[in-house]
Amino acid sequence: MNHLIQSISIPHTNRTIGSEKALISAQETAGSLKVELSFGFPAQHLADEIRAEIAQATGKNVDLTIRTNIVAHKVQNGIATIKGVKNIIAVASGKGGVGKSTTTANLASAMAKMGARVGVLDADLYGPSQPTMLGVANRQPEQRDNHFIPVTNADGIQVMSIGFLVNPDQAVVWRGPMVSQALQQLLFQSQWDDVDYLFVDLPPGTGDIQLTLSQKIPVTGAIVVTTPQDIALIDARKAIDMFDKVNIDIMGVLENMSVHICSNCGHHEAIFGVDGGKNLAEKLNVPLLGQLPLSLPVREAMDKGAASDLLKQNPSVADIYTQAAFAVALAVADKGRDFSSKFPKIVIE
Repeated sequence: MNHLIQSISIPHTNRTIGSEKALISAQETAGSLKVELSFGFPAQHLADEIRAEIAQATGKNVDLTIRTNIVAHKVQNGIATIKGVKNIIAVASGKGGVGKSTTTANLASAMAKMGARVGVLDADLYGPSQPTMLGVANRQPEQRDNHFIPVTNADGIQVMSIGFLVNPDQAVVWRGPMVSQALQQLLFQSQWDDVDYLFVDLPPGTGDIQLTLSQKIPVTGAIVVTTPQDIALIDARKAIDMFDKVNIDIMGVLENMSVHICSNCGHHEAIFGVDGGKNLAEKLNVPLLGQLPLSLPVREAMDKGAASDLLKQNPSVADIYTQAAFAVALAVADKGRDFSSKFPKIVIE
């Protein structure tokens, strides 16, 4: 029976239960089968499909329990992991206005719905928007023992942003060193609570914040957001090149605004070009995580702080974000584990 279960494919992947060493136990009781699985990535959204696959293969009613055991994975230059955070995913773009922050908020929401513990750090210090998009703009982080307690939204996403700490009507007029210091304070002086995946919403470009991220912050991998437009693709290449130079793995390219969908008639029009992000991913040999439409409900949901409702009410959009988030989770799981926290720190005086 165990061999049969181990041969079953995991939906939407080229993996099996056996290849993931996911089978914990399988017990037959009164004509039914009680199965317990454990994955190194969030898989709660696959529970019904996996249960059906096991039932079809075994011919029995299946009582399925899925657990996750997400661990810290290797980062650039062996930088030690941050307490309370297992994996950091940078979300970047070479150019502003391509929907990077929208993508971050919705990837985080999709990952949370898959059963992961998720955090979002808003590192776009000049234009923080995550508090608004994630529905916590009117909240304030508590302070405890000289640490901030990130605000938690309705989906359980832990959120930290400079937007909580400055007047939203005033510009942040800081030079590069101040910006870099603020980023480190937001990250290291926040008391993250057992976060599996922390999404860092970066500002556009390849400046001081990106340099600080690569040199002092343990990054598991990066996602690059672009539109199909040639101008955006030029800058997206620069962002990918930057991550390559600092030894941060690219988890994939996500093409946003790939097609405009008319809210009145449903007509599709590729106003920014066709397959630009897809072709870029193929040329650079990195995964294409998805192609997202330019859609009015997406914009409305972000302005209202209703990322969770967007995924509930728009199945087609939710499916793209879920597939992209799952692809990122699989890419993280395939990386080597990070054991830096297991070794003692040696100080020579």
